[in-house]
Amino acid sequence: MKLCVTGGGTGGHLMIAEAIAEAGVAQGHELIFIGSTSGQDKKYFEKNSPFSQVYFLNTTGVVNQKGLRKLVALFKVFKAFLQARKILKKHKIQATYSVGGFSAAPASFATLSLFIPLFVHEQNAVTGRLNRLLQRYAKSFVSAYDSASPIQGYPVKEVFRKTAHVREELKSIIFLGGSHGAKAINDLALSVAWKLKKRGISIIHQAGEADYERVKTEYEALGVDVELYAFTKELPRLIAKADMAVSRAGASTLWELTANGCPALYIPYPYAAGDHQFYNAGFIVQNSLGWCEREGENLKSKLLSIIKEPKLQEKSKKLLQYAKNDVAQMMIKDVEEKVK
Repeated sequence: MKLCVTGGGTGGHLMIAEAIAEAGVAQGHELIFIGSTSGQDKKYFEKNSPFSQVYFLNTTGVVNQKGLRKLVALFKVFKAFLQARKILKKHKIQATYSVGGFSAAPASFATLSLFIPLFVHEQNAVTGRLNRLLQRYAKSFVSAYDSASPIQGYPVKEVFRKTAHVREELKSIIFLGGSHGAKAINDLALSVAWKLKKRGISIIHQAGEADYERVKTEYEALGVDVELYAFTKELPRLIAKADMAVSRAGASTLWELTANGCPALYIPYPYAAGDHQFYNAGFIVQNSLGWCEREGENLKSKLLSIIKEPKLQEKSKKLLQYAKNDVAQMMIKDVEEKVK
């Protein structure tokens, strides 16, 4: 079968696209990717991707634009829509999987205009605007947070499942601010670094490129050894190495930590659309799988209280029981069954 995966803009969407592609290729299907020149799409898939062909169309987000800029953005989407129609026809695509984000709009609408079956994955607890629009036209609408979803769970790369294990003792913490870093998480790590050192807890820290030099200088001034990164593609290895995480609550990172069995304190990005990161983390807290705290003065005391009695083994076992191991494969099988 010839399949198209579309969407992106952020790393979270692209990680889902990669997980679907890996599962599809493993089942003998040919997959192409249609994304955008904006966002992180090219950074992820221009080289060494699982797709047989990748396309990056000139689009930008529309929702947050105003006036003339919104008109320009809509015109770009229309031009990309026409390009996407040609690409889908050229590859004789039989089904398209949209993973959301502004990058998904042109190929998703092109798919519907050609009467090609469209499948949609929603990564967050709060459905994005584009996915809300596409949901009624989709053959399947998959979400880990929706009880009506035909597939329960979240697709993650196989490497997170292969290295999954139960955490029993707190020997290391990984601080994750996302691909761009997060000052609140960086400041929290620095504020507790000395106490972690005294407890014999090592630190792994992805600080983000913009804040890397400041964070590095402050760790040196504190005299605390740390495994520090600006940006790294080694997160699967680093997460597997950690016993606990402090992280934003973007859906992909949240479910990768879940699949790996790594308990986490989630600090939602306060300006996320629809406050979706808070609701993502809320799902974890409600199921006693981890912790959540808003940005503010309580972060330090919250983290220090957790590390006194983290109950790692209990939460880690629950995470591994909760995570489904074959969601991406199930999504591909769903496409196979509905496209005949």
